[in-house]
Amino acid sequence: MTRIAVLGSTNMDLVAFVRRAPRLGETVTGREFRTVPGGKGANQAVAAARAGAEVSMIGAVGSDDFGARLRAGLADAGVDTGLLRTVDCPSGTAHIVVDDDGGNAIVVVPGANATVTALSPDDEARIAASDALLLQLELPLAAVIAGAEAARRHGVRTVLTPAPAQPLPHELLALTDLLVPNEHEAAELTGVADPRTAAEELLRDVPEVVVTLGAAGALYAARGARPVTVPARRARAVDTTAAGDTFVGALAVALGEGRPVPDALTWASAAASLSVRRAGASSSMPYRAEIDAL
Repeated sequence: MTRIAVLGSTNMDLVAFVRRAPRLGETVTGREFRTVPGGKGANQAVAAARAGAEVSMIGAVGSDDFGARLRAGLADAGVDTGLLRTVDCPSGTAHIVVDDDGGNAIVVVPGANATVTALSPDDEARIAASDALLLQLELPLAAVIAGAEAARRHGVRTVLTPAPAQPLPHELLALTDLLVPNEHEAAELTGVADPRTAAEELLRDVPEVVVTLGAAGALYAARGARPVTVPARRARAVDTTAAGDTFVGALAVALGEGRPVPDALTWASAAASLSVRRAGASSSMPYRAEIDAL
């Protein structure tokens, strides 16, 4: 079984469903409200666990009710939460508006996530015992770099999702084995709108890149190899929240199992396709049998 460590955020998603998102200064009436466990780190952990990996979550939740629910949700998904700290402050939250086309707008308040600035010896030991480390940018950058350094020391594959998009220091890129931006993040990182050209630019800093393209699928590029594009599965989108995290979690599992890149991309795209057909973040993520069936 593939062993995956996730160093990342854990948030409670506060989701309002509306016909259309409000413009600046405007108030609209929603039709439904839900609280759903989320956070990019936790989402990727749940996605990988449901896809069949042995997953450990490294991060922090608050000492509030949200924290207890977040921990329980991860445990229910089969994620090891032994290294998920509880700190004396509010848990992280994500305030999400989802429109009738499945699009979303999100404001993240880090809360407890902001306290994760370094690794403990137990954190590093868990990373060392893993096949891959999944990283995102909803924790302080110092912790992300520390995780990538630990993975490199122990020969563990590092998969970085550069979201929320921000300038990436060279030291982090130098420690990244696989970078997985969406097309907007790739454009922001490179200043290039075309995903294929942006991927080529990113290969100057990292050996492998997957650019997710939403309904158009995913593009894989590696140094010295021809790019590979895999189309997305057709799906009527109900809520696209966490589709990218579902893709990354499933991709890490497929690559950890030694699948060829085109097969791994196709399998991960199927997982993402299933997730957008359901509302919510972690609640929308498919199980391995569902991915295989699709």
